[in-house]
Amino acid sequence: MNQSASRPFKQVDVFTAVPYRGNPVAVVLEGSGLSDEQMQRFARWTNLSETTFLLPPQSDRADYRVRIFTPGGELPFAGHPTIGSCHAWLEAGGKPRTAGVIVQECQVGLVPLRRSGARLAFEAPPLRRGEPDAALLARLLPALGLQRQEVLAAQTLDNGPVWLGLLVDQPATVLRLAPDHAQLERLGQKVGVAAACPDAPAGSPQLEVRGFAAPIGVPEDPVTGSLNASLAQWLMADGRMPARYLAAQGARLDRAGRVHLERDEQGQVWVGGDAVTCIGGNVTL
Repeated sequence: MNQSASRPFKQVDVFTAVPYRGNPVAVVLEGSGLSDEQMQRFARWTNLSETTFLLPPQSDRADYRVRIFTPGGELPFAGHPTIGSCHAWLEAGGKPRTAGVIVQECQVGLVPLRRSGARLAFEAPPLRRGEPDAALLARLLPALGLQRQEVLAAQTLDNGPVWLGLLVDQPATVLRLAPDHAQLERLGQKVGVAAACPDAPAGSPQLEVRGFAAPIGVPEDPVTGSLNASLAQWLMADGRMPARYLAAQGARLDRAGRVHLERDEQGQVWVGGDAVTCIGGNVTL
């Protein structure tokens, strides 16, 4: 394909069934022939937390390949672009090699997805986690506006993207945060803050989440699949959350993101959510 061509394009709202209440991702359905510079320039122009480009797979086990860009650089994996890209690919007529499962190829490898009605869920990539650097944590907490006694647990979480995960005492603590994003950018650390909602009625979210990603040009992400995946793997493994729960993210940005987390009998965590196309057409690239 010529490097200057009209390419099919969709903008998909993810982790919501209601348009404009989740996290949008821009999806260029024909990314072949574009340079890294062109992809990065377009991602800066959309100014969304992520923009993806679909390409033919290099693995004979994958249905398509995706490259994922933020305004500040390329990501090896991200959650809401995985669901949004798969939604756009299926909506455009994509047919998986194996019925009932779609296999996405990205920099972290092959990521299976499954469908349940209109909802998609991806298999959380393997998680590497450990204790965060104490000196870094001491500098991060003031930048977030957190007191040390409000933090119940902390872990460095790496499933492609690297997050500092903080479990704090209550949802009100999560929602009141007004971070110093410039300081977080200087410290070079993405941070996810979460709190359990122990008295949530049936069907309501059981975990309140916020994700701050100033180092990649996204001060606060509306709804973050990779973060919720790694939080679930950590908190379920440590007995701090049940094997199935619903997470809420985006309230402070007037969003109502809902992320469905579930650990299957084999111990694999799946991250699910609804998606809805808000814009369809073509883009010249």
